[in-house]
Order: sequence, then structure tokens, then C-alpha cells
Amino acid sequence: MKIADIPFCTTDWSQIEPTEHAGETGVALWRTQHFGEIRVRIVEYSAGYLADHWCSKGHVLFCLEGELQTRLDDGRTFTLTPGMSYQVADGAEAHQSSTVKGVKLFVVD
Repeated sequence: MKIADIPFCTTDWSQIEPTEHAGETGVALWRTQHFGEIRVRIVEYSAGYLADHWCSKGHVLFCLEGELQTRLDDGRTFTLTPGMSYQVADGAEAHQSSTVKGVKLFVVD
């Protein structure tokens, strides 16, 4: 990722209207900002959320609250808790997210 042509700015995430995205089960709420080609989001998954797709987009994902389970297409699984992150490149391991009790994430992609 190259960050270019973005002047200094701040974001009050409480002022960004969320958009709702249905999962296979549960829902995701995204608060999204775009800075050139970079998308920055606060994402909240409801309790019982399971993504309705396998994602192959690259992300830097940081867990703010709750617990996230991520399954890779090769069968490995990872759990993020507050203060943990994962990083994955575009086109690398496909991944699918879920949470039992809900989770709040900061995502850059």
C-alpha cells in the first residue's frame, strides 16, 4: 500500500453513518472513509455473525473489542482479541470471518 496525496485530516467516527451488510448469519455495520485508493473502516459484527463469502482482498485488521474468528481456505483458524491484528495481502489466503459474541474492528484496505 502506498499512501499518497492525502493531506492531514481527522475522522470523528461517531459522525460517519453506518451501512448494514448481511452475513450468512448476523449483520455487519461499516463506518467507511475513503482516502484516494485506501478504504478505512470501523466494522462491527453482531453476535452470531458469519461472513457470506470468502474474501481474498488484502487487509490490515485490528481488533478493538470482542473476539473474531478467521478461517483460512487451507483450514487454519485464528482468533483475534482486543489489541491483536492480522495482515494479509491481496490474493493471498482467502479468509472468512465469524464471531460468537460480536466484535468491533478497525480495518484498512
